Amino acid sequence: MVTTLTHERVIAAPADEVYRLISDVTLWPVVFGPTVHVEHLHRSERDERFQMWALVSGEVHDWVSRRELDPVARRITFRQERSHPPVAGMSGVWSFHPLEAGRTKVVLEHTFSLTDDGALEAIRSAVDRNSTEELAALGRVAELGHPVGEVIDTFSDTVVLDGSLPHVYDFVYRSDLWPARLPHVTGVELSEDVPGVQHMEMGTVTADGATHTTRSIRICATDSSIAYKQLVAPKMLLGHSGRWTFRQLGGRVEATATHTVAIDPRAARSVLGEHTTLEQARAHVREALGGNGRVTLAHAGRFVGDPAARD
Repeated sequence: MVTTLTHERVIAAPADEVYRLISDVTLWPVVFGPTVHVEHLHRSERDERFQMWALVSGEVHDWVSRRELDPVARRITFRQERSHPPVAGMSGVWSFHPLEAGRTKVVLEHTFSLTDDGALEAIRSAVDRNSTEELAALGRVAELGHPVGEVIDTFSDTVVLDGSLPHVYDFVYRSDLWPARLPHVTGVELSEDVPGVQHMEMGTVTADGATHTTRSIRICATDSSIAYKQLVAPKMLLGHSGRWTFRQLGGRVEATATHTVAIDPRAARSVLGEHTTLEQARAHVREALGGNGRVTLAHAGRFVGDPAARD
């Protein structure tokens, strides 16, 4: 039996801006709570194929999806290549309809079939809940009153370290050892019940002595990158995700720390001052998060460069 469910929401933002948030799936980890990481397998202007990791009922699941994008009609169709039982197949459509006063009606349609019709009510309930939450999260970002490119920011820091890629990778992968290796880390609890999926809780201390505890999910899907999503973002952010990537260059390693953030302008003003601009907030976030990444990579370089420290 094939079932189709439709959900709608009117969002107080222009259609092109709302469409952009859905068309660029690399932004989803900072827009949608359950989305952890997206890895493109193919990407062009009109179609794409990607692997997605997301929280489903508290556990991380992954699947591969295909999408076709029509920016003129503001329409995106999607289809899962591989679904998890009892779902036999899942596809759907996003469409964006301009309304007066700069508003947009967003329609999200899911069509699915099951391996067990007895699971219909449970799957219907899950799709209802997830769709409602996704549309609410979409509105939360789109209705901030600023273009997407101003509230969502991606930035990177790259360093070149002496040593081998496996050693540099292992320094980042073994975050359970960071309290002894990084001065700003006070403690780490790390678990990896599913190979390649890490749950990490980390305590840190800032230069002014303030302490923070963060919880993240890390995706270690390849031997040259580690992606992560911070489950509870800092006060001035709606979302924070990132990625460590590594590339061997002869006898050296190019290491890059990338961050993507969604800034809440009102929260930024409450933290940094009522006259804080978005440009100032972005600069503050870049320095804070980028600084931590640079410190980590600097210590990785010193550690990897000291053979005695690795023994």
